[in-house]
Amino acid sequence: MKKKILLIATAIILVSIISIGTLAYFTDEEKASNVIITGNIDIELEEWMEDANNDDEPIPFPENGVSDVMPGSQISKIVQVRNIGGNPAYVRIQVEKTIELDDAPGQVPDLDLITFDLNTEKWELGTDGYYYYKNVLQPGEVTESLFTVVTFDSDMDNMYQESTATVDVTAYAVQSDNNGATVFDAQGWPK
Repeated sequence: MKKKILLIATAIILVSIISIGTLAYFTDEEKASNVIITGNIDIELEEWMEDANNDDEPIPFPENGVSDVMPGSQISKIVQVRNIGGNPAYVRIQVEKTIELDDAPGQVPDLDLITFDLNTEKWELGTDGYYYYKNVLQPGEVTESLFTVVTFDSDMDNMYQESTATVDVTAYAVQSDNNGATVFDAQGWPK
C-alpha cells in the first residue's frame, strides 16, 4: 500500500511539474519603443555692408569696424537674421550704442548723434527696447534688414575727434509654434 501511495504521489508530482512547464509556454511579452525627436531653434546674425565696387553684392561688415569716419558720414551696415534651425521662430534684436571719447574728461557723449535708417514696416520697437520682427521666420529664411545705414550727425563737434563709436547688435529667437499669436505674445525669450 505504501508503494501505491508513493506511486500515486509521484504521478501527481509529475503531472504538477508538467502543468507548470506547460504554463510557461502560454506567457507573452511585448515591448514598444517610441522615439520622439524635438525640434531646434538656431539663428545667425548677419552684418553686411555695400561693396563700393559692386552694387549688387554686399560684403561682410569688417570685424575691426570702419575708421576715419567724419561728422555727416553715412556708413553702410546691413543687419539681418537668418534662421538656420529646423523650426520657425520669432526674432528680436537689441541695438546698443556707445561713444568712448578720446580726450574730453567729464563730458558725456550724445548718443542721439548716431542714428539708423530703421525698417519700421517689418520691425517694431517694443516697450522693452528690443526691435521685433513682425513675421514668423521660417527655416532657411532671412529677415528684412533692421537697418542698412548708420549716420553720424553733422553736429558732432571737436569733442568727438578720435572717439570710438560702437554699435552692438544682438539677435534672439524663440519658437513660434505654440507660442502666442504674434511675436509680442511669445514667451521664453533668451536673456
